[in-house]
Amino acid sequence: MLDAVPDHGVQAAPARPPTSTPQKRRVTPGLVVAYVCVVLASIVFAVPLIYALFSALKPNDQIFAVPPTLVGDELRWENFAAVFRFGPFWTYIGNSFFVAIAGTLVVNIVSTTAGYAFGRLRWRGRDAVFVLFLVTLMVPQEVLVVPMFQLMQWFGWVNTPQALILPFAFTAFGTFLMRQFFRGIPYDLEEAARVDGAGPLRTFFSIILPLARSAVAVLTVFTFISFWNSYLWPLIVVNDYGYLGTLPIGLATFSGQFGTRWDLQMAASVISMVPTAILVIALQKHLVKGIATAGIAGR
Repeated sequence: MLDAVPDHGVQAAPARPPTSTPQKRRVTPGLVVAYVCVVLASIVFAVPLIYALFSALKPNDQIFAVPPTLVGDELRWENFAAVFRFGPFWTYIGNSFFVAIAGTLVVNIVSTTAGYAFGRLRWRGRDAVFVLFLVTLMVPQEVLVVPMFQLMQWFGWVNTPQALILPFAFTAFGTFLMRQFFRGIPYDLEEAARVDGAGPLRTFFSIILPLARSAVAVLTVFTFISFWNSYLWPLIVVNDYGYLGTLPIGLATFSGQFGTRWDLQMAASVISMVPTAILVIALQKHLVKGIATAGIAGR
């Protein structure tokens, strides 16, 4: 019979919790169908862009060749340089950048402050005014062209940069987007800031606005693309296209009385897509987060 080992107060080491191994995601038929649909949709959207790129590298007489081909007899990279010799294309690009950046900045300022007023502040008639504000979304832009042009004439703003920016700086879309996002932020944060002595403006700039970076990114992308691609309003309110013409107007100059330079127009279209593509890629993380949280917590 073995003698018992005396206990000197040494405690056994606690057992380690079992390490959790990452579980593999089950491949279900529904998941496979979803991936296939995403790939097919990506191909459908990518085919026109690929065809436009290769068409920009073709000679002009091979754009509408029969049977159609993806690649021409030669790759004419000089088409991209010829775009800038065809007309004041640098002026069109510079004007579009100025209008899009300035318009996006003004829309962000107006939409964030108005969305904060409609979503977080309490004042008499707030909901009624917000409904009237949303009614403007149902009015097409084509209906507003004539009264807006008359208003620009009354201000003396025809053929001026402010005429390209300010008429669309007070849109209800941005205000509605920011208001819905602000309403999803917990009110406890705002109340804690008030207890610390912060007023409405300090609360907005220090608490609310930093939490809305994703929503601001979504608004920035949508607004920039809207100003960048605007064609009807600059065509009407601008008289001197060589001075204030924007990129969409510049694309139309490749079509003239004696024919259309389709090769240069395709090259110019590819060039015009580069800034918006860079903006979307740069803000991709915030865009995904903003869109993913759009339906959470009442947003």
